[in-house]
Amino acid sequence: MKRSGRLRHALPVVLAGLCLAAAPMASAQEGAVSGRIEWGLWIDPDGCQHWWADGGTEGYMVPRRDPKTGKPVCLKQVSCLTESVDTYFATASATLTAAGRAKLEDYFRQTGAFSFSIAGHTDSRGSEAYNQGLSEARAAAVAAVAQSVGAVVDSVTGYGESRPVASNATAKGMAKNRRVEVLCTKGG
Repeated sequence: MKRSGRLRHALPVVLAGLCLAAAPMASAQEGAVSGRIEWGLWIDPDGCQHWWADGGTEGYMVPRRDPKTGKPVCLKQVSCLTESVDTYFATASATLTAAGRAKLEDYFRQTGAFSFSIAGHTDSRGSEAYNQGLSEARAAAVAAVAQSVGAVVDSVTGYGESRPVASNATAKGMAKNRRVEVLCTKGG
Protein backbone atom coordinates (compact mmCIF):
# COMPACT_ATOMS: atom_id res chain seq x y z
CA MET A 1 0.00 0.00 0.00
CA LYS A 2 1.11 3.49 -0.74
CA ARG A 3 1.76 6.00 2.04
CA SER A 4 1.67 9.68 1.42
CA GLY A 5 1.55 12.75 3.53
CA ARG A 6 3.81 15.03 5.42
CA LEU A 7 5.71 14.27 8.63
CA ARG A 8 5.38 16.78 11.43
CA HIS A 9 8.19 16.85 13.99
CA ALA A 10 8.59 18.31 17.45
CA LEU A 11 11.66 18.27 19.64
CA PRO A 12 11.96 15.55 22.28
CA VAL A 13 12.26 16.51 25.94
CA VAL A 14 14.95 14.73 27.93
CA LEU A 15 14.64 14.59 31.72
CA ALA A 16 16.98 12.72 34.04
CA GLY A 17 17.76 9.85 31.70
CA LEU A 18 14.23 9.46 30.43
CA CYS A 19 12.93 10.70 27.14
CA LEU A 20 9.50 12.06 26.42
CA ALA A 21 9.51 12.16 22.66
CA ALA A 22 7.23 13.80 20.23
CA ALA A 23 5.70 11.41 17.76
CA PRO A 24 5.71 12.37 14.10
CA MET A 25 2.45 11.51 12.44
CA ALA A 26 2.06 10.37 8.86
CA SER A 27 -1.27 11.70 7.65
CA ALA A 28 -3.37 9.46 5.44
CA GLN A 29 -4.78 10.55 2.10
CA GLU A 30 -7.35 8.75 -0.03
CA GLY A 31 -7.45 5.48 1.93
CA ALA A 32 -3.66 5.17 2.35
CA VAL A 33 -2.27 3.44 5.43
CA SER A 34 -1.16 5.78 8.20
CA GLY A 35 1.41 4.96 10.86
CA ARG A 36 2.93 6.33 14.00
CA ILE A 37 6.65 6.35 14.67
CA GLU A 38 7.86 7.47 18.07
CA TRP A 39 11.41 8.78 18.19
CA GLY A 40 13.67 10.63 20.56
CA LEU A 41 16.95 11.04 22.33
CA TRP A 42 17.76 8.88 25.36
CA ILE A 43 20.58 9.64 27.80
CA ASP A 44 22.05 6.63 29.57
CA PRO A 45 23.27 6.76 33.20
CA ASP A 46 26.81 7.56 31.98
CA GLY A 47 25.52 10.66 30.18
CA CYS A 48 25.93 9.31 26.65
CA GLN A 49 23.18 10.11 24.15
CA HIS A 50 21.38 7.59 21.91
CA TRP A 51 18.89 8.17 19.10
CA TRP A 52 15.92 5.77 19.22
CA ALA A 53 12.88 5.06 17.10
CA ASP A 54 9.98 2.66 17.55
CA GLY A 55 7.33 1.94 14.96
CA GLY A 56 5.25 -0.25 17.25
CA THR A 57 6.40 -3.62 15.97
CA GLU A 58 10.14 -3.05 15.98
CA GLY A 59 12.42 -0.44 17.47
CA TYR A 60 16.06 0.43 17.34
CA MET A 61 18.62 2.61 19.10
CA VAL A 62 22.00 3.90 17.95
CA PRO A 63 24.59 5.99 19.76
CA ARG A 64 24.60 9.66 18.87
CA ARG A 65 28.04 10.43 17.41
CA ASP A 66 29.88 13.65 16.66
CA PRO A 67 29.92 13.88 12.84
CA LYS A 68 33.47 15.28 12.80
CA THR A 69 35.19 12.89 15.23
CA GLY A 70 32.89 9.86 15.19
CA LYS A 71 33.05 9.76 19.02
CA PRO A 72 29.90 9.24 21.09
CA VAL A 73 28.25 12.42 22.34
CA CYS A 74 28.22 12.26 26.12
CA LEU A 75 27.24 14.76 28.79
CA LYS A 76 29.00 15.33 32.11
CA GLN A 77 27.52 16.80 35.24
CA VAL A 78 29.81 19.26 37.02
CA SER A 79 29.34 21.63 39.90
CA CYS A 80 28.92 25.06 38.36
CA LEU A 81 27.59 27.16 41.22
CA THR A 82 27.79 26.79 44.99
CA GLU A 83 26.77 29.88 46.91
CA SER A 84 25.66 30.73 50.38
CA VAL A 85 21.89 31.12 50.46
CA ASP A 86 22.53 34.32 52.42
CA THR A 87 23.32 35.81 48.97
CA TYR A 88 19.78 35.09 47.73
CA PHE A 89 17.42 34.67 50.68
CA ALA A 90 16.66 36.37 53.99
CA THR A 91 17.21 34.29 57.13
CA ALA A 92 14.68 31.44 57.48
CA SER A 93 13.02 32.43 54.19
CA ALA A 94 12.55 30.70 50.84
CA THR A 95 11.59 33.95 49.09
CA LEU A 96 14.34 35.28 46.84
CA THR A 97 15.51 38.84 47.34
CA ALA A 98 15.23 41.10 44.28
CA ALA A 99 19.03 41.22 43.99
CA GLY A 100 19.27 37.44 44.40
CA ARG A 101 16.68 36.83 41.68
CA ALA A 102 18.45 39.20 39.27
CA LYS A 103 21.81 37.56 39.93
CA LEU A 104 20.37 34.07 39.31
CA GLU A 105 18.55 35.17 36.13
CA ASP A 106 21.83 36.49 34.73
CA TYR A 107 23.64 33.33 35.76
CA PHE A 108 21.17 30.94 34.10
CA ARG A 109 21.02 33.03 30.92
CA GLN A 110 24.81 33.05 30.52
CA THR A 111 25.91 29.58 31.66
CA GLY A 112 25.12 27.71 28.43
CA ALA A 113 24.64 24.28 30.01
CA PHE A 114 22.45 21.53 28.53
CA SER A 115 20.50 21.26 31.79
CA PHE A 116 20.74 21.84 35.55
CA SER A 117 20.23 19.94 38.81
CA ILE A 118 19.58 22.10 41.86
CA ALA A 119 20.09 21.18 45.52
CA GLY A 120 19.31 23.16 48.67
CA HIS A 121 21.08 22.74 52.03
CA THR A 122 20.69 24.23 55.52
CA ASP A 123 22.71 24.45 58.71
CA SER A 124 21.63 22.43 61.76
CA ARG A 125 19.65 25.17 63.54
CA GLY A 126 15.95 24.36 63.66
CA SER A 127 14.31 20.96 63.59
CA GLU A 128 15.26 18.37 61.00
CA ALA A 129 11.77 18.55 59.46
CA TYR A 130 11.87 22.36 59.28
CA ASN A 131 15.32 22.34 57.67
CA GLN A 132 14.24 19.72 55.14
CA GLY A 133 11.23 21.79 54.09
CA LEU A 134 13.27 25.01 53.93
CA SER A 135 15.98 23.41 51.76
CA GLU A 136 13.34 22.00 49.37
CA ALA A 137 11.56 25.36 49.12
CA ARG A 138 14.82 27.23 48.43
CA ALA A 139 15.89 24.74 45.76
CA ALA A 140 12.43 25.06 44.16
CA ALA A 141 12.72 28.88 44.15
CA VAL A 142 16.10 28.72 42.37
CA ALA A 143 14.71 26.16 39.89
CA ALA A 144 11.74 28.44 39.15
CA VAL A 145 14.15 31.26 38.23
CA ALA A 146 16.11 28.92 35.96
CA GLN A 147 12.93 27.78 34.21
CA SER A 148 11.66 31.36 33.89
CA VAL A 149 14.63 32.19 31.62
CA GLY A 150 14.26 28.99 29.58
CA ALA A 151 16.81 26.75 31.31
CA VAL A 152 16.08 23.01 31.54
CA VAL A 153 16.00 21.72 35.13
CA ASP A 154 16.50 17.96 35.52
CA SER A 155 16.06 17.70 39.27
CA VAL A 156 15.31 19.78 42.35
CA THR A 157 16.35 18.33 45.70
CA GLY A 158 16.42 19.51 49.30
CA TYR A 159 18.92 17.84 51.63
CA GLY A 160 18.15 19.85 54.76
CA GLU A 161 21.00 19.60 57.25
CA SER A 162 22.06 16.07 56.16
CA ARG A 163 25.08 17.04 54.01
CA PRO A 164 27.16 19.62 55.85
CA VAL A 165 30.45 20.80 54.28
CA ALA A 166 31.67 22.44 57.51
CA SER A 167 31.12 22.20 61.24
CA ASN A 168 27.83 23.53 62.56
CA ALA A 169 29.62 24.47 65.81
CA THR A 170 30.66 27.90 64.47
CA ALA A 171 28.84 30.73 62.71
CA LYS A 172 31.35 30.54 59.84
CA GLY A 173 30.71 26.79 59.44
CA MET A 174 26.93 27.22 59.55
CA ALA A 175 27.16 29.91 56.85
CA LYS A 176 28.99 27.43 54.58
CA ASN A 177 26.32 24.79 55.19
CA ARG A 178 23.48 27.17 54.18
CA ARG A 179 23.99 26.84 50.44
CA VAL A 180 22.44 26.21 47.06
CA GLU A 181 24.37 23.96 44.70
CA VAL A 182 23.78 23.94 40.96
CA LEU A 183 25.14 21.09 38.85
CA CYS A 184 25.46 21.76 35.12
CA THR A 185 25.11 19.05 32.52
CA LYS A 186 27.52 19.87 29.71
CA GLY A 187 28.86 18.09 26.66
CA GLY A 188 31.91 15.97 27.40
